[in-house]
Amino acid sequence: MNLTESLLQALQAHGARLIFGIPGDFALPYFRIIESSGILPLYTLSHEPGVGFAADAAARIGCAPAVAAVTYGAGALNMINSVAAAYAEKVPLVVLSGAPGKDEARSGLLLHHQAKRIDSQFEIFKEVTCDQARLDDAAQAPTEIARVLASCLRRSEPVYLEIPRDMVAVECATVVPAAPAVPDPDALDACVEDILERLSRARAPVLMVGVEVRRYRLEHRVAQLARRLGLPVVSGFMGRGLLADEDMLVGTYMGVAGTPEITRLVEESDGLFLLGEIICDTNFAVSQTRIDMRRTIQALDGRVTLGYHTYPEIPLAALVDRMLERVGAIERPRPAARQAFPRGLVADDAPISPSDVATAINDLLARHGRMPIASDMGDCLFTAMEIAPTPLVAPGYYATMGYGVPAGLGLQAATGERPLILVGDGAFQMTGWELGNCRRYGWDPIVVLFNNASWEMLRTFQPESRFNDLDRWDYAGIAAGLGGDGVRVDTRAQLQAALEKAATARGRFQLIEVTLPRGVLSTTLARFVAGVKRLSA
Repeated sequence: MNLTESLLQALQAHGARLIFGIPGDFALPYFRIIESSGILPLYTLSHEPGVGFAADAAARIGCAPAVAAVTYGAGALNMINSVAAAYAEKVPLVVLSGAPGKDEARSGLLLHHQAKRIDSQFEIFKEVTCDQARLDDAAQAPTEIARVLASCLRRSEPVYLEIPRDMVAVECATVVPAAPAVPDPDALDACVEDILERLSRARAPVLMVGVEVRRYRLEHRVAQLARRLGLPVVSGFMGRGLLADEDMLVGTYMGVAGTPEITRLVEESDGLFLLGEIICDTNFAVSQTRIDMRRTIQALDGRVTLGYHTYPEIPLAALVDRMLERVGAIERPRPAARQAFPRGLVADDAPISPSDVATAINDLLARHGRMPIASDMGDCLFTAMEIAPTPLVAPGYYATMGYGVPAGLGLQAATGERPLILVGDGAFQMTGWELGNCRRYGWDPIVVLFNNASWEMLRTFQPESRFNDLDRWDYAGIAAGLGGDGVRVDTRAQLQAALEKAATARGRFQLIEVTLPRGVLSTTLARFVAGVKRLSA
C-alpha cells in the first residue's frame, strides 16, 4: 500500500465519505491515486473557493469530515477564505494539498506557485486549522495522519495535510487510529452535578443549542435531555436548522431582530444553558438586554464554564451522555408555544418581497416535504429565518459571500437529497458558476436567486453609497448555458408557479430569478437593521 492509499483509507475510517477538489501539477500524482483507487469518490469543481464551501457543507450536513483537495500555492491559497470560514464555525474539514518534492525544495530555485518560502503555505494554514502535518517521511506518516485526523474529530475544526509529490506512491503502513481521549469521570460527575443544581435553582431555565450539537451528532440525545429536564429549547442564529427532525424548538433567538417572545424568553432567563453555542457577535451582540455571560452555563470547545469556574477537558458528547444518565428517563412537561412561520402566499400580481419568498417556500415544503437548504449571506439568510424548520447550512457567523451555490452542491453530493439554494445576486456573481458542474454529476438543486441589483444588506447601513449598485444580469438566461433551466419572476403568482414547476422537474438544476426592488427587505432583516441602529444610537 502506498502513502496516498493509506491516507485515503484512514480518511474513510475517520468518517470521510467524499472529496471535492481541483487538480494542479503538484497535485496530479495524488489525484491519480484518488481516482484509480476508488476509495473515496472525487468531485471536481471550477474554483477553489467553491471546493472549500462544498466540502464545508458536506461536513456540516454529514456530521463527519469532508475533504478539500488542491494543489500547492495557487490552489491552496485560493481556498484560504473557505477554510477560514470552516475554522470560525467549527467544521471538520480536511485540507489536502500537493507540494514540491524534496529534491525540488532543495534545488535553490524559486518554484512556480511559491509565494515567499517553500513552507509559507504551511505556515499560513496554521492560522486557520487546528493541526497540520507534512507527509515527507513514510515511516512517520501513519502516526502523523492519525494525530491530525484525531484532532479534526475531537475539535471539529479544519486540519491540513501536505503531500510532497514525490511521496504519494511511496510504500506506507496502515494508519492506526489514535485512541480517543477519556474524560476524568470524577470531573465529569462534578460538572454534571453543578449544572443540574444550577438549573434546578433557576426560575426560568432555557436551553440554547449551537453548532457543536450537530457537529458531534448529538441532536437526538440533546432533544431527549431537554424533554427529561422539561426545558424550553431555542437555537441561536448560527444554529438555525438544528433539531429540525425533533419538532421541539420554541424558536430562534436573534435579539432585536427576533420575535419579542423569544427575545424575552432568552434574555430574562436566570438559567441560560448554552450547549455548543459559539459566543460571538452574530449570536449575542444584538441582544435587546445585554446577557450577563457570567450567569450562563457554557459548554463549548471541550470545556464547561459556570460563572467564574471552568471544567476543562469535558467533551460535549460525554457531558450530554452523563446528564442523560443522571436525569433518568421520565419526560417533564415543556412549554408548548412555537414560533409561527408565514404560510398561505397570496398568489396575485403584486411585486415580490423577500418575506413573500419565505411564505412561498413554506407552502412548497408543506406540499412536497422538507428539503435541506444552503443559504448565502445577506437578506437571503434572514429570509431563511422565516422558513419553517428544515436542515440548513449557512456561514451565519463568518458571514462570507459566495457560500450558497457550492454549499448546495455539497449537500446533494453528501446526502443524495435535492437541496434548495438561497442566494443573492452579488454572491451568485462570485460562485454561481459552479452550477455548471451539476450536469456531469446528476445534481439538480432548486436555486432561488434574490435579484435586487444591489449589495442590499450593505446598503442598509450606508444607503448613500452608489458602489452598492449592481447591474441586473440576466441570470435566468444564463441557466441554459450552464445546463439547467431558468425563469425570471416578477409577481407573487409567477413565484408560486415557478416553485411548483421546479419541484416537479428533475434531472436539471432549476434557477428561479426573483426580481426585487432595491430597498425592500425581509421582515427579519428590517427588524435587525432597525435594532442595530437603535442600539448604536
